[in-house]
Amino acid sequence: MADLTPQEMASKMLADGFSRSGPIAEALSDPIAETPMVVTLDDLRPYELDPRITRNPLYDEIKASIRERGLDAPPSITRRPGADHYIIRNGGNTRLSILRELWSETKNEHFFRIPCLFRPWPERGEIIALTGHLAENELHGGLTFIERALGVEKARELYEQESGKPLSQSELARRLSGDGYPVQQSHISRMQDTVRYLLPVIPNVLYNGLGRHQVERLAVLRKAAELSWQRCAAGKSLTTDYDTLFNDVLAPFDSQPEAFSVARARDELVGQMADLLGADYNVLELEIDSTEHRQRVVTSAPLTLSDATPDAGKANVGTAPKPQPKPAPAASQGNGAAAQPPAAATDTPSSPSAGQAPTPSPPPEGEATARVQDHIVSPAATTERLQAIQQLVAEQTGDPLPVFADTVLQAIPVQAGGLFPITDIWYIEPGLDSPDRLRIHIAQFAHEIAEEAELTDCIEPLDAGIGFSCKAPQYTAASRPFARMVLTLLHALSVHYDVEQSDQRLSGNLGALLLGADLGDAEAPPRLSDTGLVKLFRLVRLARRRLDLEANPDVTDD
Repeated sequence: MADLTPQEMASKMLADGFSRSGPIAEALSDPIAETPMVVTLDDLRPYELDPRITRNPLYDEIKASIRERGLDAPPSITRRPGADHYIIRNGGNTRLSILRELWSETKNEHFFRIPCLFRPWPERGEIIALTGHLAENELHGGLTFIERALGVEKARELYEQESGKPLSQSELARRLSGDGYPVQQSHISRMQDTVRYLLPVIPNVLYNGLGRHQVERLAVLRKAAELSWQRCAAGKSLTTDYDTLFNDVLAPFDSQPEAFSVARARDELVGQMADLLGADYNVLELEIDSTEHRQRVVTSAPLTLSDATPDAGKANVGTAPKPQPKPAPAASQGNGAAAQPPAAATDTPSSPSAGQAPTPSPPPEGEATARVQDHIVSPAATTERLQAIQQLVAEQTGDPLPVFADTVLQAIPVQAGGLFPITDIWYIEPGLDSPDRLRIHIAQFAHEIAEEAELTDCIEPLDAGIGFSCKAPQYTAASRPFARMVLTLLHALSVHYDVEQSDQRLSGNLGALLLGADLGDAEAPPRLSDTGLVKLFRLVRLARRRLDLEANPDVTDD
């Protein structure tokens, strides 16, 4: 290489530098892997499709915690391709709103600059983000039924845009489950009915927190009443159609969402239908009730732990093997009925076949959650740590860990035949939950209990009070000790006093009647049969519920 002259060397040193031929990047590209970063409130936006619309019920508690401790769990963030701001990826809109409030109140940089975990925008970003927010909100604070319904409806739109074709409810359930938010197909059907028929009429009631059980009762009522309307309206010239009537009935309830009652809405709907159709109220109500029952049976679905307990899924622990239900012991029944496996209650009036109590059907899908709650008299306190410890012990010993939601419907494994068969002493189905109907059942159970003592003519059904009264017998059968004890017990439960005060003492009779006398006492009167005892327990449960309803007509047994 030839030596450069001083002039050549100076010209090379003074030459222009290399120039870029491509575009100049104005900003760094987003990371391609999960990356911790610090962003400001100016750079971060809430997720626009967040299903939560109402205020988080835990908002104040979360705000107090963040004020004192800061963010224990910083939110995950992401960014759409080409966007100039970050968004919450899955759950965290409430925390972001709280941080904005705290920054506005305190001007503390601690609330303005937020450490976050950035996650790249996935290929199916919108769907993954929406289902992530749905799942996260279920675990923290919960969503109202209408918020879940609207979230699932938006997910359906995104899935249909992705596939380019309409989706069936079963296909939508499959896709939601595949993306981490499992929903039963029957629930999706109720959600779509809610968005289509109920949201335009009673939005305040729904956003006030109307639960799934009540929404499903309303949806089943709407369909059952529509079928009765179509049958009765055939060939008649009416001034309105069913959809208009249903909306007109529900709309006034939206002005006072806290006082909404499905029972009151049902009564108003049946009453206006009876007036317009010229039908008898009681006949129309009975027909609608029968149709509702058939619909619930057809759409029934198995109960899952997540359906039964609001906090299901919060504990990150495994589930022990489910215990298999054991056959119920045979009850001593006067009609010789053999005990069936434990099942849900059906208090529908039906005559049992000879020698055997009817086999009840599984609980309707819309009643499963409420039935679990109805069996909780006082909640048993528990924690995630206690559940984890119990799970570990069960795994080591090999014993199954009982799960209340799985065994509750077999919690009272008894069965008693009669006009109103009993397979669940505690649960009261919605169709029975009114004072008048409760009185009918109470009077029938009192009549069947008195039948054991041959005192059926001493029980008089009433349309007031507990539903029956006792009167003095006209023959000598009541002179038997057992008959006197039975009549005294039934009289003590009633509110009408027609028997002499001297016959109303229970102190020396109640134990022998319920428990029996000593085995060595051959002259002791017989005790109440097992069937009669079950009916007595059921009578007491219904009587207590009747008193609750009359004290507060708007009370629910949910």
